[in-house]
Amino acid sequence: MSSYRQILYHVVFRTKGGRKTLLPDHSKELYAYFSGILKSKGCFLYCINGMEDHIHILCDLNPIIALADFMRDIKTSTSLWLKQTGKFPEYAGWAEGYAAFTYAWKDKEMIVNYIKHQQGHHKIESFDEELRGLLKEHGIEIDEKYFP
Repeated sequence: MSSYRQILYHVVFRTKGGRKTLLPDHSKELYAYFSGILKSKGCFLYCINGMEDHIHILCDLNPIIALADFMRDIKTSTSLWLKQTGKFPEYAGWAEGYAAFTYAWKDKEMIVNYIKHQQGHHKIESFDEELRGLLKEHGIEIDEKYFP
């Protein structure tokens, strides 16, 4: 019998100090770089978007890759790229940690739409409010030391 799997992860992570250093003028290049990294790891990128201070990714995680290794690798690679391009002069790095949520296949389009509409969403609520809501929705206890 073959092995079957569907592992949809919605991952969210922010810049160091929540600083607004991911310039929108170059976000398409940044997202293309992320896409290349995911493809090289055998992952499928369904959607990526973000704001000046954070990124949202919805992808199918290759089952041979541990989530922690995946996040370490994409944050390290993109951090180096962001610093080397010169297009993100204020970028100082990614914050420690990340949030990762799994979803059923039937919820994929809902999450894609949520990620696609980040700019409108953040006219209403801050990143901290958004993250708190996602953590509560998934039954994850909030550690206040990460919310200044």
